[in-house]
Amino acid sequence: MNRIRRALISVSDKTGILELATELSRQGVEIVSTGGTQRALSEGGIPVIGVSELTGFPEILDGRVKTLHPRIHAGLLAVRDNEGHTRQLEERKISLFDLVVVNLYPFEQTVAQPEVRFEEAIENIDIGGPSMVRAAAKNHRYVTVLVDPDDYGKVLEQVKGGEVNEETRRRLAAKAFRHTAAYDAHIARFMSEQTDEPYPEKLTVTFEKVQDLRYGENPHQPAAFYRQSPATSGSVATAEQLHGKELSYNNINDANAALEIVSDFDAPTAVAVKHMNPCGVGTGTNLAEAYQKAYEADSVSIFGGIIAVNRVVDVETARRMKDIFLEIVMAPDFEPGALEVLKAKKNLRLLRIGKQDQGKPSRKGVSVRGGLLVQGEDRKQVTREDCEVVTRRKPSEEEWAQLLFAWKVVKHVKSNAIVLARDNRTVGVGAGQMNRVGSARIAIEQAGESSEGSVLSSDAFFPMKDTVEAAAEAGITAIIQPGGSIRDRESIEEADKHGIAMVFTGTRHFKH
Repeated sequence: MNRIRRALISVSDKTGILELATELSRQGVEIVSTGGTQRALSEGGIPVIGVSELTGFPEILDGRVKTLHPRIHAGLLAVRDNEGHTRQLEERKISLFDLVVVNLYPFEQTVAQPEVRFEEAIENIDIGGPSMVRAAAKNHRYVTVLVDPDDYGKVLEQVKGGEVNEETRRRLAAKAFRHTAAYDAHIARFMSEQTDEPYPEKLTVTFEKVQDLRYGENPHQPAAFYRQSPATSGSVATAEQLHGKELSYNNINDANAALEIVSDFDAPTAVAVKHMNPCGVGTGTNLAEAYQKAYEADSVSIFGGIIAVNRVVDVETARRMKDIFLEIVMAPDFEPGALEVLKAKKNLRLLRIGKQDQGKPSRKGVSVRGGLLVQGEDRKQVTREDCEVVTRRKPSEEEWAQLLFAWKVVKHVKSNAIVLARDNRTVGVGAGQMNRVGSARIAIEQAGESSEGSVLSSDAFFPMKDTVEAAAEAGITAIIQPGGSIRDRESIEEADKHGIAMVFTGTRHFKH
C-alpha cells in the first residue's frame, strides 16, 4: 500500500498549498516544511514540523543549505523492500517521506526582468528543490511527487481513497523530470547568453504546450502546438484568440508566415498568405487602402486565406474583410466596432497579436530526421544606399520605391522566388520552383496586364539571362536581385538591351 503518511512541502509558488496541506492534515498526514512555506502553513493553522527541527541542523549560508541532508534524502530515496536500507534507516532513526510537494525558485521570471542583475539571477538558481524533486521522482515506486498545483486535487482524491496508485505516481514522476529539465534549460540558456555562446556544444530548449490539435498537416498525423519558453511577445504563440474556431496546424503555420512578412513593413500594410506564401501584399496611407491592395493583388487566391496587418483594424477595413471568406485575421488590436463587424462571421478566427518584440534576433530551428538545423533569424534589411546600380539606366524614384517594396516581400517567398510589384502592391508571385525562370513565368502569368510597368525582385542571383528576357517580354521596367553569379555580365547586358534598370543588393534571401 502506498499510503501517504508523511509529506515534505517546500514551494515557491504557493497557489493552492494551504488547501492541499489542510486536507492532508485532516487525513492524518504529518507535514515537514521549510522557510517561507513553513511560515505560511503555520499562519494558516496547519501543524507543521520545520526541516531544521527534523535534521537537527539549522539553515545556513543565507538559506542556500537547508534540505541537503541525509535525514531528508535518505527518507526520499530508501528502497522500502530492501532490508539493508530499512535497517540503516532504523539505526539512524530516519523516517520515510511518502509525498513531496516542491516547485522551484522563479528563475525564469527573474531573468525576464529587463534590469535583472547577474548576481540576482544566480541567487534564484534552486539547488535543494530540484534535488528533492529528482530524488522523489527516481523513487516514485514508493514516493509521490507534485510540482504542479493543477495536480493537487487529483492526488488528494486518491489520498482520501487510501493510496496513490502506481500509474499516477509514474505519470507525476515523468512530469517532475520534465519540470526540472525545463528549469535547467532556462538556466543553461541564461548562462550561455552571458558567455556569448549562441551555438554551444549542447543545445537544450524548452517549450510549453498551448493546445492539442485535431491533427497535423493531414488528418492521419497527430499534432500539438507548443510555445517557446520564455515566450516571445507579439507572436502567434502568445496571441489572444478573440473569436472563431480552434486553430489548426496549417492555420498556425500560415499565420506565422503572414506575421513575419507584415513585421518587415513600417507603413500601413496588409498581407494575405496561402500555404506559407504571400498571395497579396499591399501598403497604403491607411489600413483600408492597404487591405484593398492586398485583395486586388490576387482576388482568387486570397479566398480562404490568412490576413495579417500591422495596424489596429478599424471598422472600414473590417467591412471590406467581411465581404469574403477568410480563415484568420491577425492584428495588433481591433476597434470595438470592427470586432462587432467581423464577429458576425461565425468561424472567422480573430487573433490579437499585441505589441511585437523587436529585440535582438533569436535562433530559428528546423527539424530534420535525427537532428535540428539552427540559425539566426533573417532580419537583414536592404536600403537604397546598400544597392549597386549595375545597368546604364538608373531606377526612377517610383521604381526605387517599388523595388524596395518587392524586396521585402520576396524575402518571405519560398525559393526559387520571384515577386512583381507596382503601386505598392504585389501583382505576381512565383514561389518554390526548381528553376528561377519558372518562378518568373508563374509570376508574370499571374500578373497578366499588370506586369507592364511593374518591377521584379528575385531572392537569389540569375544564373542565366533567361529571367531578364522573360521580364523584358512582360514589360517589366526594373529588377532587384542579389548579384554574384559568374554570368552576371550576361544579365546586365540583356537588361541594358531592353532599357531595364537593374540593381544588386549583395544580399540573398533563400527560404526553403
